[in-house]
Amino acid sequence: MPFSTPALPWAADALAPYISANTLGFHHGKHHAGYVAKLNAAVEGTPYAEKSLETLIRETAGDATKGAIFNNAAQAWNHDFFWRSMSPTGGGEPQGALRQKIEAAFGSVEGFKKEFAAKAGTLFGSGWTWLVDNNGTLEIVQTVNAGNPMTVGKTPLLTLDVWEHAYYLDYQNRRPDFIQAYLDHLVNWDFAAANLPTD
Repeated sequence: MPFSTPALPWAADALAPYISANTLGFHHGKHHAGYVAKLNAAVEGTPYAEKSLETLIRETAGDATKGAIFNNAAQAWNHDFFWRSMSPTGGGEPQGALRQKIEAAFGSVEGFKKEFAAKAGTLFGSGWTWLVDNNGTLEIVQTVNAGNPMTVGKTPLLTLDVWEHAYYLDYQNRRPDFIQAYLDHLVNWDFAAANLPTD
């Protein structure tokens, strides 16, 4: 069965004014959908067509002969994870076990935000900034292009897309403003908490 592009978890205008419906129309409707279409073309008629995105990412990472499969599978997964990393009622501060882990790793929620903003703002070129669980300790990691922390055994909790198409229509070259809007108004702490490993 071909892969499909999941619907956005909220209305296309729900994140305005921080991310516009115009940006999401291109980002979700063109870029995300384009990765899914290219993935379907790359796996058609192969055993990979019956595997999950997570399995494709893990099995093809680092294999230059499977670059088209990895890049498009990872970008499809990353984008769906990114949409769910945001909420129209997002922002604020995490609570419970997630807050405790953030404070243990970064000193405070504000310390986390500063480090996350710095890493997202200094990622050269295109890629992603992630909050991950690494064997019980939280870390902020950068991946370039279609990279995904699952390939090195880390559990994604949240991500921010810092490819230019994620923000350019709304922010032009002001990536730091986009990052701050995400952290202050959009980040979905409930989603991150639900992704924490339970053991």
